[in-house]
Amino acid sequence: MNNPYYTYAHPNPYLSYLPMYNWGNIWGSNYWNMSNAASYTNQFSPYQNTQRNTSSPILKDHGGEPFVVNINQVAKQNNTYRTAIWTGNHLQVTLMSINVGEDIGLEIHPNVDQFLRIEEGQGLVQMGKSKDNLNFVKNVGDDYAIIVPAGTWHNVTNTGNTPLKLYSIYAPPNHPFGTVHRTKADAEAAEG
Repeated sequence: MNNPYYTYAHPNPYLSYLPMYNWGNIWGSNYWNMSNAASYTNQFSPYQNTQRNTSSPILKDHGGEPFVVNINQVAKQNNTYRTAIWTGNHLQVTLMSINVGEDIGLEIHPNVDQFLRIEEGQGLVQMGKSKDNLNFVKNVGDDYAIIVPAGTWHNVTNTGNTPLKLYSIYAPPNHPFGTVHRTKADAEAAEG
């Protein structure tokens, strides 16, 4: 791999990861090695590997411990209906992937405020004081935030043609530590 013309796979076909010259040995042919180029990620780069790897050690509940994560990347990586990645005493962070044409399901959290952020996809948000009167309706897409006050009926429906990737913050937590619902049916069975 000492070939200086070898390039690494990049999500954008017009760009590539080129080896960087080791300025410590300016006259030599040492290049910084990217031996793991297939799984290369840089938390500061917008050109990250977007492989969907559900076996990632990040996609588990790290609650009670300090935790730092690229939320955009893991939200897009998640393929489960719901996975808790941090459950503490006062709040909880979950990742969600809503399939095309599906929804979260009409629900209410009497004592929980909820924040949702769309990372990828398109959806329709409905909210209201009663489940028969969802008079707050908005279209949402990438980078939209949805704030659901406690005691508000709400639903989010995927209206796009790709899975709707989002994360949700509950305060206080709404699901047990370590919650993983692979499908909406699993979630309904667990909460039923």
